[in-house]
Amino acid sequence: MTQDGLKQAVAQAAVDYIQPKLELESIVGVGTGSTANYFIDRLALIKHLFDGAVASSEATAERLKSHGLPVYDLNSIDGVSVYVDGADETDRQLCLIKGGGAALTREKIVAACADEFICIVDESKRVDVLGQFPLPVEVIPMARSHVARELVKLGGDPEYRMGVVTDNGHEILDVHNLSIIDPVDLEAKINQIAGVVTNGLFAARRADVLLLGTSTGVEKRVL
Repeated sequence: MTQDGLKQAVAQAAVDYIQPKLELESIVGVGTGSTANYFIDRLALIKHLFDGAVASSEATAERLKSHGLPVYDLNSIDGVSVYVDGADETDRQLCLIKGGGAALTREKIVAACADEFICIVDESKRVDVLGQFPLPVEVIPMARSHVARELVKLGGDPEYRMGVVTDNGHEILDVHNLSIIDPVDLEAKINQIAGVVTNGLFAARRADVLLLGTSTGVEKRVL
Protein backbone atom coordinates (compact mmCIF):
# COMPACT_ATOMS: atom_id res chain seq x y z
CA MET A 1 0.00 0.00 0.00
CA THR A 2 1.24 3.51 -0.79
CA GLN A 3 1.92 6.07 1.93
CA ASP A 4 -1.22 7.95 0.91
CA GLY A 5 -3.14 4.71 1.16
CA LEU A 6 -1.85 4.17 4.69
CA LYS A 7 -2.86 7.70 5.65
CA GLN A 8 -6.36 7.14 4.30
CA ALA A 9 -6.61 3.87 6.19
CA VAL A 10 -5.71 5.42 9.55
CA ALA A 11 -8.02 8.38 8.87
CA GLN A 12 -10.92 5.98 8.39
CA ALA A 13 -9.84 3.98 11.45
CA ALA A 14 -9.97 7.19 13.51
CA VAL A 15 -13.52 7.91 12.37
CA ASP A 16 -14.51 4.33 13.17
CA TYR A 17 -12.88 4.64 16.61
CA ILE A 18 -14.53 7.91 17.64
CA GLN A 19 -17.97 7.37 16.11
CA PRO A 20 -19.40 5.27 18.99
CA LYS A 21 -18.17 7.92 21.47
CA LEU A 22 -19.82 10.89 19.79
CA GLU A 23 -22.89 12.61 21.17
CA LEU A 24 -24.84 15.55 19.79
CA GLU A 25 -22.98 17.93 22.11
CA SER A 26 -19.54 16.53 21.28
CA ILE A 27 -16.81 18.82 19.95
CA VAL A 28 -14.10 17.19 17.84
CA GLY A 29 -10.65 18.76 17.77
CA VAL A 30 -8.98 18.41 14.40
CA GLY A 31 -5.29 18.69 13.60
CA THR A 32 -3.34 19.91 10.61
CA GLY A 33 -1.57 18.17 7.76
CA SER A 34 -2.14 15.62 5.03
CA THR A 35 -3.31 12.79 7.29
CA ALA A 36 -5.61 15.16 9.19
CA ASN A 37 -7.06 16.29 5.86
CA TYR A 38 -8.04 12.71 5.02
CA PHE A 39 -9.64 12.49 8.46
CA ILE A 40 -11.65 15.69 7.84
CA ASP A 41 -12.99 14.34 4.57
CA ARG A 42 -14.25 11.20 6.31
CA LEU A 43 -15.43 13.00 9.44
CA ALA A 44 -17.73 15.11 7.27
CA LEU A 45 -19.70 11.98 6.41
CA ILE A 46 -20.84 11.65 10.05
CA LYS A 47 -21.21 15.36 10.85
CA HIS A 48 -24.84 14.78 11.87
CA LEU A 49 -23.65 12.82 14.92
CA PHE A 50 -21.87 15.67 16.77
CA ASP A 51 -22.06 19.40 17.38
CA GLY A 52 -18.98 20.71 15.57
CA ALA A 53 -15.22 21.04 15.56
CA VAL A 54 -12.28 23.07 16.82
CA ALA A 55 -9.46 23.60 14.31
CA SER A 56 -5.73 23.69 15.06
CA SER A 57 -4.99 26.00 12.10
CA GLU A 58 -6.65 28.38 9.69
CA ALA A 59 -6.14 25.85 6.88
CA THR A 60 -7.94 23.15 8.87
CA ALA A 61 -10.77 25.54 9.70
CA GLU A 62 -11.28 26.30 6.03
CA ARG A 63 -11.34 22.62 5.09
CA LEU A 64 -13.86 21.85 7.83
CA LYS A 65 -16.09 24.72 6.75
CA SER A 66 -15.91 23.59 3.12
CA HIS A 67 -17.60 20.37 4.25
CA GLY A 68 -20.31 22.26 6.13
CA LEU A 69 -18.90 21.45 9.57
CA PRO A 70 -19.44 24.12 12.27
CA VAL A 71 -16.09 25.42 13.55
CA TYR A 72 -15.97 26.89 17.06
CA ASP A 73 -13.53 29.23 18.75
CA LEU A 74 -11.97 27.33 21.63
CA ASN A 75 -12.88 30.13 24.04
CA SER A 76 -16.58 29.72 23.26
CA ILE A 77 -16.88 26.07 24.35
CA ASP A 78 -16.41 24.13 27.58
CA GLY A 79 -14.07 21.46 26.25
CA VAL A 80 -13.10 19.10 23.46
CA SER A 81 -14.36 15.54 23.51
CA VAL A 82 -11.63 14.09 21.32
CA TYR A 83 -8.67 15.46 19.36
CA VAL A 84 -7.42 13.69 16.23
CA ASP A 85 -4.14 14.68 14.58
CA GLY A 86 -1.12 13.30 12.80
CA ALA A 87 2.54 13.54 13.81
CA ASP A 88 5.98 13.78 12.27
CA GLU A 89 7.39 11.14 14.64
CA THR A 90 6.12 8.87 17.39
CA ASP A 91 7.99 6.65 19.81
CA ARG A 92 6.70 3.55 21.54
CA GLN A 93 5.60 5.55 24.60
CA LEU A 94 3.32 7.67 22.34
CA CYS A 95 5.47 10.76 22.73
CA LEU A 96 5.42 12.77 19.51
CA ILE A 97 7.22 15.35 17.43
CA LYS A 98 4.79 17.66 15.66
CA GLY A 99 5.04 20.97 13.87
CA GLY A 100 6.15 20.13 10.36
CA GLY A 101 3.13 22.12 9.21
CA ALA A 102 3.96 25.02 11.59
CA ALA A 103 0.72 24.60 13.58
CA LEU A 104 2.35 23.18 16.73
CA THR A 105 1.18 25.84 19.20
CA ARG A 106 -2.50 25.60 18.36
CA GLU A 107 -2.20 21.82 18.11
CA LYS A 108 -0.72 21.69 21.60
CA ILE A 109 -3.48 23.92 22.98
CA VAL A 110 -6.26 21.80 21.48
CA ALA A 111 -4.57 18.61 22.71
CA ALA A 112 -4.38 20.08 26.22
CA CYS A 113 -8.13 20.75 26.18
CA ALA A 114 -9.13 17.33 24.84
CA ASP A 115 -10.49 14.48 26.93
CA GLU A 116 -8.78 12.05 24.55
CA PHE A 117 -5.95 12.59 22.05
CA ILE A 118 -5.78 10.19 19.11
CA CYS A 119 -2.70 10.27 16.90
CA ILE A 120 -2.98 8.91 13.36
CA VAL A 121 0.22 8.12 11.44
CA ASP A 122 1.65 5.75 8.89
CA GLU A 123 4.45 3.38 9.87
CA SER A 124 7.19 5.63 8.44
CA LYS A 125 6.67 7.95 11.45
CA ARG A 126 7.49 5.32 14.09
CA VAL A 127 10.96 5.55 15.67
CA ASP A 128 12.71 4.10 18.69
CA VAL A 129 14.17 7.47 19.73
CA LEU A 130 12.69 10.81 18.75
CA GLY A 131 14.84 13.32 16.91
CA GLN A 132 15.43 12.03 13.40
CA PHE A 133 12.81 14.57 12.30
CA PRO A 134 14.02 18.10 13.14
CA LEU A 135 12.25 19.44 16.22
CA PRO A 136 10.19 22.57 15.41
CA VAL A 137 10.32 25.42 17.91
CA GLU A 138 7.95 28.37 17.52
CA VAL A 139 9.60 31.62 18.55
CA ILE A 140 8.76 35.30 18.88
CA PRO A 141 10.62 36.93 15.98
CA MET A 142 12.79 39.30 18.04
CA ALA A 143 14.06 36.35 20.11
CA ARG A 144 14.99 34.05 17.23
CA SER A 145 18.78 34.44 17.50
CA HIS A 146 18.75 34.23 21.30
CA VAL A 147 16.67 31.07 21.22
CA ALA A 148 18.94 29.56 18.58
CA ARG A 149 22.00 30.11 20.76
CA GLU A 150 20.27 28.47 23.73
CA LEU A 151 19.23 25.49 21.59
CA VAL A 152 22.87 24.99 20.58
CA LYS A 153 23.71 24.73 24.30
CA LEU A 154 21.17 21.89 24.53
CA GLY A 155 23.01 20.00 21.80
CA GLY A 156 20.86 20.95 18.82
CA ASP A 157 21.62 22.53 15.48
CA PRO A 158 18.80 25.06 14.87
CA GLU A 159 17.86 26.20 11.37
CA TYR A 160 15.55 29.12 10.62
CA ARG A 161 12.57 27.99 8.52
CA MET A 162 12.77 30.73 5.93
CA GLY A 163 9.59 32.36 4.72
CA VAL A 164 7.31 30.67 7.24
CA VAL A 165 5.09 32.69 9.55
CA THR A 166 2.73 30.78 11.83
CA ASP A 167 -0.97 31.55 12.22
CA ASN A 168 0.09 33.31 15.43
CA GLY A 169 2.54 35.64 13.63
CA HIS A 170 5.66 33.86 14.87
CA GLU A 171 8.66 32.11 13.31
CA ILE A 172 9.96 28.54 13.37
CA LEU A 173 13.38 27.13 14.19
CA ASP A 174 13.91 23.48 13.17
CA VAL A 175 16.39 21.80 15.50
CA HIS A 176 18.51 19.08 13.90
CA ASN A 177 20.80 16.44 15.38
CA LEU A 178 18.91 15.82 18.59
CA SER A 179 18.67 12.38 20.17
CA ILE A 180 15.74 12.83 22.51
CA ILE A 181 16.12 10.27 25.29
CA ASP A 182 13.93 12.14 27.81
CA PRO A 183 11.20 13.94 25.84
CA VAL A 184 9.37 15.28 28.89
CA ASP A 185 12.51 16.90 30.29
CA LEU A 186 13.61 18.40 26.98
CA GLU A 187 10.13 19.74 26.24
CA ALA A 188 10.18 21.60 29.56
CA LYS A 189 13.73 22.92 29.14
CA ILE A 190 13.06 24.35 25.68
CA ASN A 191 9.79 25.93 26.76
CA GLN A 192 11.64 27.75 29.55
CA ILE A 193 13.86 29.64 27.08
CA ALA A 194 12.77 33.28 26.89
CA GLY A 195 11.16 33.92 23.54
CA VAL A 196 9.96 30.37 22.93
CA VAL A 197 6.23 30.08 22.39
CA THR A 198 6.32 26.29 22.47
CA ASN A 199 8.16 23.40 20.89
CA GLY A 200 6.98 20.41 18.90
CA LEU A 201 7.53 17.78 21.57
CA PHE A 202 4.21 16.36 22.73
CA ALA A 203 5.43 14.43 25.74
CA ALA A 204 3.93 16.06 28.83
CA ARG A 205 0.62 15.71 26.97
CA ARG A 206 1.28 12.76 24.70
CA ALA A 207 -1.24 10.79 22.66
CA ASP A 208 -3.67 8.53 24.50
CA VAL A 209 -4.22 6.31 21.47
CA LEU A 210 -2.02 5.69 18.44
CA LEU A 211 -3.52 4.39 15.22
CA LEU A 212 -0.63 3.23 13.06
CA GLY A 213 -1.09 2.43 9.39
CA THR A 214 1.05 -0.54 8.35
CA SER A 215 1.28 -2.80 5.33
CA THR A 216 -0.69 -5.43 7.24
CA GLY A 217 -3.42 -3.11 8.51
CA VAL A 218 -4.02 -0.46 11.17
CA GLU A 219 -2.48 -1.17 14.56
CA LYS A 220 -3.92 0.39 17.70
CA ARG A 221 -1.72 1.26 20.67
CA VAL A 222 -2.99 2.70 23.91
CA LEU A 223 -1.04 4.69 26.49
